[in-house]
Amino acid sequence: MWKVVRFAAARSRRFSTAIPGPCKVHKRGTDILHDPWFNKDTGFPLTERDRLGLRGLLPPRVISFEHQYDRFMNSYRSLEKNTQGQSDRFVSLSKWRILNRLHDRNETLYYRVLIDNIKEFAPIIYTPTVGLVCENYSGLFRRPRGMYFSAKDKGEMMSMIYNWPSDQVDMIVLTDGSRILGLGDLGVQGIGIPIGKLDMYVAAAGINPQKILPVMLDVGTNNQKLLEDPLYLGVRQPRLEGEEYLLIVDEFMEAVHARWPKAIVQFEDFQMKWAFETLKRYRERFCMFNDDIQGTAGVALAGLLGTVRSQGQPLSDFLKQKIVVVGAGSAGLGVLSMAVQAVSRMSGGSGTDANSQFFLIDKDGLVTTERSNLDPAAVPFAKNPRDLEGLSEGASIIEVVKKVKPHVLLGLSGVGGVFNTEVLKAMRESVSTKPAIFAMSNPTMNAECTAIEAFSHAGENIVFASGSPFENVDLGNGEVGHVNQANNMYLFPG
Repeated sequence: MWKVVRFAAARSRRFSTAIPGPCKVHKRGTDILHDPWFNKDTGFPLTERDRLGLRGLLPPRVISFEHQYDRFMNSYRSLEKNTQGQSDRFVSLSKWRILNRLHDRNETLYYRVLIDNIKEFAPIIYTPTVGLVCENYSGLFRRPRGMYFSAKDKGEMMSMIYNWPSDQVDMIVLTDGSRILGLGDLGVQGIGIPIGKLDMYVAAAGINPQKILPVMLDVGTNNQKLLEDPLYLGVRQPRLEGEEYLLIVDEFMEAVHARWPKAIVQFEDFQMKWAFETLKRYRERFCMFNDDIQGTAGVALAGLLGTVRSQGQPLSDFLKQKIVVVGAGSAGLGVLSMAVQAVSRMSGGSGTDANSQFFLIDKDGLVTTERSNLDPAAVPFAKNPRDLEGLSEGASIIEVVKKVKPHVLLGLSGVGGVFNTEVLKAMRESVSTKPAIFAMSNPTMNAECTAIEAFSHAGENIVFASGSPFENVDLGNGEVGHVNQANNMYLFPG
C-alpha cells in the first residue's frame, strides 16, 4: 500500500535540484532564510545569494539538496541509535522534534524526506505520535503553524482570514480540540491533529503545501488541568455552548467561503453533539465533510466489504453478516449509518430492515429502546428487547458476543483493552469461518486490543484491522498474521 502511495505522490509532485521555471520571491536576505517555503539553507548557489541579498549570511560552501537530504537522514539514524533503551514515549517525541525542526526550517526538504520514507515517518507525524504531541503541545510549541480563531475573535474573522499569506487554499482541516483522538478535550493543543493530517495530504497525495491550512477554533476548554497549566496557550475559559458556539463556527465558515469558496473544509475531532450538528448544518451550503463520521465510516465499510471477500464469499453475503459495534460516539454511529445505507442499497430494502444485523454497545452496555436519555443519533440503532433472545438492555460485550456470535467485532470505543481475553476467545465461536476484529480507536494505548492479543486469543484465522499501526504477527511455522490498517488517512481527498 505504501509503495502505491509513494508512487502516486512522486508522480504528482516531483522534487528535484533542477529548477523547471523561475520562482518569484518578494523577499530578501534574512526574511528568505526565515521562510521555510523558500529557504534552501546552504543550498543557495552563489548567483542566487547575490540576487537575494544572502551573500555573507550563509557559510561559503554550497551544499546540494541531495547532500542535505543525506545529512538529515544520518542525523535521524543517529538519533535512533542514541535513544535505544529509552521509553517509547521519549523516542517518539524525540523523532517528532527532529522532523518538526526540519519542517520549521526547510519545507521542501521536509516533504521530500516524508515522501521517500512515508511508511517510516507516518506514525511520527500522524497516529500514534500525534496524540503525544497534542497532550504536550503547549510545552513543545516553538513557532506558530496554521491559524487560530478564538471566542475572543467574534466579529473579526472576516478580516482575520485575509491575514493568511496564501491567495489560494484548497484544503483546510479544522478542529475545536474537544475530542482529540481518544484523549478527550485538549483545547488549543488539538492543533497538532490538523497539522499532522495535512502533512499526510502533502506527502501521500501530492497536494501543494502552499495551499493547505490547519485551523484551530478555540472556544475554550473544560479540561481543568489545562486551565490551571501556566504554559497553556489557549483561551482560559469553559467551552462555549449552544447558540454561542454555533455562531462562532458560522462566522468562521462564512469567512472561509468568502475568501476561498472552493476550499474543502474537513471537520476533525469535534465532540459528538457538534460533529453531527455541524455536518447537518453545513453539508448543503459549503464544501465540507466530517472525518470522524464520514471518513471513519468509509474506511470501516471498505474493511467490512473486504472482509467478506477474504472469507471467499460474494459481496452480497454482507447482507447476512452480524456486526457488533462497540462505541456509540460520532465515529461508531457514523460507521453504523453508512453500513446500514450500504445494506439498504444492496438489498433494495429499507434502513429499518437493515438495522436488524447490527448491534450497538456503549459504556452502559447493549443499546436498546428501553434506555432512558438515549442520544437521538443512536435511536435508529437501538434494539427492541422483544426482538432479542437471551439479551436485555445493558448487556455486556461478552454477553452479546457469546449470544450473537458475530461475523465482525468492531471497536471505536476509545477504551484500551476493552476487547479482553474473554471477549476475544468468545469470537472463536463466531458463525463465520473467518471472523473479523477491528480495533480502530486511536492512539495505540486506546486500541481495543493489540494484534498479538487478537491472533493469540481469537485464533489465527481472523481478519484483523486497527486504527493505529501494529506489526504483523509471527504465528510460527512460517505463518504470518497480517495487520490491516483501518485508518482514515486512506480516505483523505487526493
